[in-house]
Amino acid sequence: MDALIRHQKSAPCTHQTTLVISNLSGVGGLEKADIHGIKSEIIEVDPSITSVNTRREEHENRIMSVLEEYNIEAVILSGYMRILSPFFVRAWEGRLLNIHPSLLPKYPGAHAHRDALADGAIVSGCTVHLVDEGVDSGQILAQREVPVLPDDDEHTLSERVKAVEHLLYPEVIDAFTSGKIRID
Repeated sequence: MDALIRHQKSAPCTHQTTLVISNLSGVGGLEKADIHGIKSEIIEVDPSITSVNTRREEHENRIMSVLEEYNIEAVILSGYMRILSPFFVRAWEGRLLNIHPSLLPKYPGAHAHRDALADGAIVSGCTVHLVDEGVDSGQILAQREVPVLPDDDEHTLSERVKAVEHLLYPEVIDAFTSGKIRID
């Protein structure tokens, strides 16, 4: 998120971060939003709701109300580690972007670097994609490769991929918001 905001302040840019939402208080994204003067909202999951589906639906309804209140046009996921329900995804279809630290469809899910290293991959990278109802299975908008070095561990690979993510994601969001990316 910090890379996106720095891009918006230092380069010709067609998108603007106007709101940061987190389901957790005290996280880095909220601190960064505050530093950059961006409004933020904490919308925590209500632990008193015992039904998982009801709790998730209630949480996402509150998120959608806030998105509507702020007149948000697209949702850019950046470090949001909850899987969104089909209800939410359908409501934001074609306007919900994510970045993933692998060359999808290889290594979806939360452990992409570990999985790439375990597989003996010689190349990894990152993918910007639309979010669909699956996990890291939406339409691929752009990818960039990063070599996997013989002495890489999860941390070193993650850091090199992250550097490329910080360049690719704002470029793709600019292309998306200016209509240069075709949505199937």
